Amino acid sequence: MTTFLLIRHATNDMVGKALAGWTPNVHLNDEGQAQAIKLAERLAEVPLKAIYSSPLERAVETAQPLAEQLGLEIQIHAGVGEIQFGEWTGRTIKELADSPIWTNIQRFPSGTRIPGGETLREMQNRVVDALEALRAAHPNDIIAIFAHADVVKAMVAHYLGVHLDLFQRIIISPASVSIVSVGDSGPHVLCVNDTGVPPKFPDPKPAAAEGAAAGDPASDAEITPETERPVG
Repeated sequence: MTTFLLIRHATNDMVGKALAGWTPNVHLNDEGQAQAIKLAERLAEVPLKAIYSSPLERAVETAQPLAEQLGLEIQIHAGVGEIQFGEWTGRTIKELADSPIWTNIQRFPSGTRIPGGETLREMQNRVVDALEALRAAHPNDIIAIFAHADVVKAMVAHYLGVHLDLFQRIIISPASVSIVSVGDSGPHVLCVNDTGVPPKFPDPKPAAAEGAAAGDPASDAEITPETERPVG
């Protein structure tokens, strides 16, 4: 079996605020750099055979401490790069929250195209094809894949057998590790969204004030690439 460590990049100044997409020169901030170092410490004893990364700087920078620690080369793989956000690249979540397409992509992501970009179904096909090619290249290895929130969600959803329209139920935090082993007889999902620290629980709220139940468009704004809902 091939075992994949599916790792979201560490945090940067655009996380939770805007859609970085394939914007160049989006680097880890101080918090993100600290997360990357801690991640390397957590994975120090894992017998990794290879490290692959999205081409984007924030993913490569997250991989660097681990690669240096293990003496492995970071191999760039465009197949696990971020979703192509097209005209939405660099736009803030606040700007997009009232768009009908934004609403549709929350409810029907498999069938909604981002203007000038990919559908999430196209992205999922791309990243799963990339993983399956890596499985053929590493039939008995443990390898790390450094990617992005929705990319990792799409990978995990595929191997769990969860329809893409439900994939936003999966939380993938910055610098988190999800582990999937895949063999010819099928996959085993070993863990999801392990950050090495206890999750943060949301404050209790009256039912009428909770997100979509109150008709709050900002509630859907949390269910997007590069953002997070509270983990609970």
